[in-house]
Amino acid sequence: MLIDGGWELPLPKQAGPDMYSGRALYDDTKSIAALDIPMLVEYAKAKDVRIWLITHFRDIHSQMDEAFAQFEKWGIAGVKIDFMDRTDQWMVNWYRMAARKAAEHHLMVDFHGAFKPDGIRRTYPNVLTRESVMGAEYNRWSARVTPKHNVTLAFTRMLAGPMDYTPGGFDNVTRENFVPRTTAPMVMGTRAHQTALYVVFESELQMVSDSPDAYDGQKETEFLKAVPASWDETRVLNGVPPKYITIARRRGAEWFVGSITDWDARALDVPLTFLGSGACDAEIYADGPNAAAQPKDSVVEKRRVNAQTVLKLKLAPGGGAAMRFVPVR
Repeated sequence: MLIDGGWELPLPKQAGPDMYSGRALYDDTKSIAALDIPMLVEYAKAKDVRIWLITHFRDIHSQMDEAFAQFEKWGIAGVKIDFMDRTDQWMVNWYRMAARKAAEHHLMVDFHGAFKPDGIRRTYPNVLTRESVMGAEYNRWSARVTPKHNVTLAFTRMLAGPMDYTPGGFDNVTRENFVPRTTAPMVMGTRAHQTALYVVFESELQMVSDSPDAYDGQKETEFLKAVPASWDETRVLNGVPPKYITIARRRGAEWFVGSITDWDARALDVPLTFLGSGACDAEIYADGPNAAAQPKDSVVEKRRVNAQTVLKLKLAPGGGAAMRFVPVR
């Protein structure tokens, strides 16, 4: 669970604003009076949940040693650092310093407002993911995050490494009905398309980005509960940039498949030869019969399959399909 901005205690006004951005500065070693972080960490632990904190680059830079030590003392799992917004040599070195110091305090890292991955996680595997992508956040102020854009990312940005896209927008609308807005943002494309992004897009720290009540009582919530964020094996089953792509990923004995298309409806054959021997119980979350006009329309099919099965997917415009395969014991 990520605690977003506003948890830190503002520094006194006499401390002055940040000399570069003019924004007020915050003390990352102290939380606001209304938020008891040690209590929250203990409550979360009882629910088998770990807590992350977000911070601004300008704040954490001036007090990194003290703040990371405090985060470790509180029992925080990781830190999401935002607004670096530069790629010069000083900043590249800063990323490595931050990753190293976070590792020393047993903290995981998500670099938001970041440049594209450069292999740092091979040295510092506590760096789980980073933004460096025009993700779902852009739906708040632009109409650029389209289903075609999502397909394109799978062939471009995703090749560089994990990306903090923040999928899972459940206010699904057609291209004609989309309106950028800060409150309750919409997303273009279908519900099944958004669900499939949890398999198509790689990020070891994954996000359920919509308002919590958006998932209450929705059939796709069961898929979101089950889909992992890290994988043992990945296979690309089909795809043509920037038109469509289908990816299969395995965690343990279970396979998950995500398929997404651009604005063109498609019929795709997906052979399940990757399943190996034995039968599997499949859960298939697909576009409903009215999804082209009503993108929230979706259906769930449950069936027994094996490696000889060929699934015939029908993707609506901006559509998709998300699948889970559990071996029959």
